[in-house]
Amino acid sequence: MNAPTDVQIIQHNGVPAFAVLPMAQYEALLTRHGGKRDTLPHAVVKLNVQQGHSLLKAWRLWLGWTQAELASRAKVTQAQVARFESGKGIPRADTLLRLSSAMGVMADLLWDDDGANE
Repeated sequence: MNAPTDVQIIQHNGVPAFAVLPMAQYEALLTRHGGKRDTLPHAVVKLNVQQGHSLLKAWRLWLGWTQAELASRAKVTQAQVARFESGKGIPRADTLLRLSSAMGVMADLLWDDDGANE
Protein backbone atom coordinates (compact mmCIF):
# COMPACT_ATOMS: atom_id res chain seq x y z
CA MET A 1 0.00 0.00 0.00
CA ASN A 2 1.53 3.29 -1.12
CA ALA A 3 -1.31 5.63 -0.17
CA PRO A 4 -0.19 8.50 2.05
CA THR A 5 -1.46 8.29 5.61
CA ASP A 6 -1.17 10.32 8.78
CA VAL A 7 -1.39 7.19 10.89
CA GLN A 8 1.83 5.65 12.17
CA ILE A 9 1.79 1.92 12.94
CA ILE A 10 4.23 0.81 15.63
CA GLN A 11 5.18 -2.83 15.67
CA HIS A 12 6.34 -5.02 18.51
CA ASN A 13 8.14 -8.23 17.57
CA GLY A 14 7.04 -7.75 13.98
CA VAL A 15 3.35 -7.46 14.85
CA PRO A 16 1.36 -4.20 14.68
CA ALA A 17 0.85 -3.15 18.31
CA PHE A 18 -0.09 0.55 18.26
CA ALA A 19 -1.57 3.07 15.88
CA VAL A 20 -0.58 6.72 16.32
CA LEU A 21 -2.83 9.25 14.63
CA PRO A 22 -3.20 13.03 14.61
CA MET A 23 -5.26 14.44 17.49
CA ALA A 24 -7.87 15.88 15.13
CA GLN A 25 -8.55 12.42 13.73
CA TYR A 26 -8.73 10.96 17.24
CA GLU A 27 -11.19 13.67 18.33
CA ALA A 28 -13.32 12.99 15.24
CA LEU A 29 -13.40 9.29 16.08
CA LEU A 30 -14.47 10.04 19.64
CA THR A 31 -17.23 12.34 18.47
CA ARG A 32 -18.45 9.92 15.82
CA HIS A 33 -18.72 7.10 18.32
CA GLY A 34 -20.25 9.11 21.15
CA GLY A 35 -17.13 8.87 23.28
CA LYS A 36 -16.18 11.40 25.91
CA ARG A 37 -12.73 12.31 27.08
CA ASP A 38 -11.86 10.49 30.27
CA THR A 39 -8.41 11.96 30.84
CA LEU A 40 -7.12 15.48 31.42
CA PRO A 41 -4.95 16.97 28.67
CA HIS A 42 -1.73 18.51 29.99
CA ALA A 43 -2.86 21.98 28.90
CA VAL A 44 -6.04 21.66 30.99
CA VAL A 45 -4.01 20.60 34.03
CA LYS A 46 -1.68 23.54 33.49
CA LEU A 47 -4.58 26.01 33.28
CA ASN A 48 -6.08 24.51 36.45
CA VAL A 49 -2.97 24.08 38.58
CA GLN A 50 -0.55 26.76 37.41
CA GLN A 51 -3.02 29.48 36.45
CA GLY A 52 -5.63 28.71 39.09
CA HIS A 53 -8.61 28.34 36.76
CA SER A 54 -11.46 26.04 37.75
CA LEU A 55 -11.60 22.74 35.88
CA LEU A 56 -14.69 23.94 34.02
CA LYS A 57 -12.96 27.13 32.88
CA ALA A 58 -9.74 25.29 32.03
CA TRP A 59 -11.63 22.89 29.75
CA ARG A 60 -13.59 25.75 28.16
CA LEU A 61 -10.41 27.71 27.45
CA TRP A 62 -8.70 24.60 26.08
CA LEU A 63 -11.64 24.08 23.72
CA GLY A 64 -11.33 27.71 22.62
CA TRP A 65 -14.92 28.55 23.55
CA THR A 66 -16.41 31.67 25.08
CA GLN A 67 -18.70 31.43 28.08
CA ALA A 68 -21.60 32.32 25.78
CA GLU A 69 -20.72 29.50 23.39
CA LEU A 70 -20.56 26.94 26.19
CA ALA A 71 -23.82 28.26 27.62
CA SER A 72 -25.55 27.92 24.27
CA ARG A 73 -24.27 24.40 23.70
CA ALA A 74 -25.22 23.28 27.23
CA LYS A 75 -28.54 25.14 27.29
CA VAL A 76 -27.66 27.22 30.35
CA THR A 77 -27.11 30.95 30.71
CA GLN A 78 -23.76 32.68 30.32
CA ALA A 79 -24.23 34.01 33.86
CA GLN A 80 -24.50 30.44 35.17
CA VAL A 81 -21.27 29.48 33.40
CA ALA A 82 -19.53 32.52 34.90
CA ARG A 83 -20.82 31.63 38.39
CA PHE A 84 -19.72 28.00 38.10
CA GLU A 85 -16.29 28.95 36.76
CA SER A 86 -15.69 31.42 39.57
CA GLY A 87 -16.71 28.94 42.27
CA LYS A 88 -19.61 31.17 43.38
CA GLY A 89 -22.14 28.58 42.27
CA ILE A 90 -22.34 24.80 42.21
CA PRO A 91 -24.08 23.18 39.24
CA ARG A 92 -26.86 20.70 39.93
CA ALA A 93 -26.20 17.17 38.67
CA ASP A 94 -28.38 17.63 35.57
CA THR A 95 -26.64 20.90 34.72
CA LEU A 96 -23.21 19.34 35.17
CA LEU A 97 -24.24 16.53 32.82
CA ARG A 98 -25.38 19.04 30.19
CA LEU A 99 -22.06 20.89 30.49
CA SER A 100 -20.06 17.68 30.23
CA SER A 101 -22.09 16.45 27.27
CA ALA A 102 -21.67 19.76 25.45
CA MET A 103 -17.91 19.64 26.02
CA GLY A 104 -17.46 15.94 25.29
CA VAL A 105 -15.87 15.39 28.70
CA MET A 106 -16.72 13.02 31.55
CA ALA A 107 -18.57 15.00 34.25
CA ASP A 108 -16.07 14.11 36.99
CA LEU A 109 -13.33 15.84 34.97
CA LEU A 110 -15.25 19.14 35.01
CA TRP A 111 -15.95 19.48 38.69
CA ASP A 112 -13.87 18.71 41.77
CA ASP A 113 -16.02 18.18 44.86
CA ASP A 114 -13.22 19.03 47.29
CA GLY A 115 -13.50 22.77 46.60
CA ALA A 116 -10.62 22.94 44.13
CA ASN A 117 -12.89 24.64 41.60
CA GLU A 118 -12.61 27.94 43.41
